Amino acid sequence: MKDSSQPRRILRLLFWESTIKCNLACAHCRRLDSDELAFRDLSTDQAENLIEQLAELGSEQPMMPVLVFSGGEPLCRDDLFDLVGRARAAGIAPALATNGTMIDAPIAERIRDAGIVRVAVSLDGATAQIHNQLRQEEDCFEKAITGIRHLRDKNVPFQINTTLTKHNVEHLDAIYELAKSLGAAAVHIFMLVPVGCGQILAETDMLSPEQYEQKMLEICRLDGLGELQIKVTCGPHYERVIREQGLHRTRRSAAETGATVPGRAAHGSASRGCLAGLGVLFVSHQGDVFPCGYLPIKCGSILESSLTEIWHNSEDLARMRDSSRLEGKCGVCGYRLVCGGCRGRAYGATGNYMAEEPFCAYVPPAEAIDTARPGGQAG
Repeated sequence: MKDSSQPRRILRLLFWESTIKCNLACAHCRRLDSDELAFRDLSTDQAENLIEQLAELGSEQPMMPVLVFSGGEPLCRDDLFDLVGRARAAGIAPALATNGTMIDAPIAERIRDAGIVRVAVSLDGATAQIHNQLRQEEDCFEKAITGIRHLRDKNVPFQINTTLTKHNVEHLDAIYELAKSLGAAAVHIFMLVPVGCGQILAETDMLSPEQYEQKMLEICRLDGLGELQIKVTCGPHYERVIREQGLHRTRRSAAETGATVPGRAAHGSASRGCLAGLGVLFVSHQGDVFPCGYLPIKCGSILESSLTEIWHNSEDLARMRDSSRLEGKCGVCGYRLVCGGCRGRAYGATGNYMAEEPFCAYVPPAEAIDTARPGGQAG
């Protein structure tokens, strides 16, 4: 039963790892299991039950969550389009996250006809050399670009997802220009989180806090152009940067740029930069529920409890929703209510998801730290 003393939380996005199978083996992938464990993927009946649970939770809210079919590679799942249809019938807006390499003209047409509202295609470079190096397969850049063009030809809205690493950090402008030239509705820029395969990559390819800060300023410049919707994922300190630069007062909304996914932009903006457990949940291919795909703290299983029960009653979710329980400099930062630090990176660095964000260069003013000491009056 939900604690009525707590503020009402709206689940806006549920990412479902619809299968662990994938036709690629990307260096920065978040998935922890290999293709050999695909037999543990939720069955069609179990997946339909997940959709029903999500619809039940959504019926309590002023908006229905968006269901993102991710993976692995969701197009490897034989019943994908049947499940998309079940989501649509339940009033849920379905979206698709893919590497794009399996999209030909017939698949693009099926995506359009199924009513998928947005397709996110991963491109980690504006050239084949950069992209293929991270994706660890020749020709996957060309295949992804071909898939994107098929989506464009079928009038399927799509966005470009890019994970920033030392391999592509100097190509941000080129990726942006490529996305614009392809007709993307948005560019979502992901900051690397050291989980899954990313743990190995992080040792050699993670940006420093100072480099992240500089990239945030460059992203802010691109965002200010107002040409594409830009979103920074796993980089919650971007919410501080856009306030320091005054961009939050002038940036065009997703609705203004035509980049809205139905359900996502409704009923006000999200409460904090890090949305793990606040507006987002992640369900693994086995049905386990996590605050996000980059924070391996199991909060329950849809095979054992309902999503509604997990969403309202998980102690871990309740803890990470409480900004007053943030530790280190995050706990005293004046931007903690709009940023919150990446809980996944905090956990990866310390084993404590409430610890301070380890890849943020910002240092709160001394007076904020002083008031947080015993006898102080930090808010």
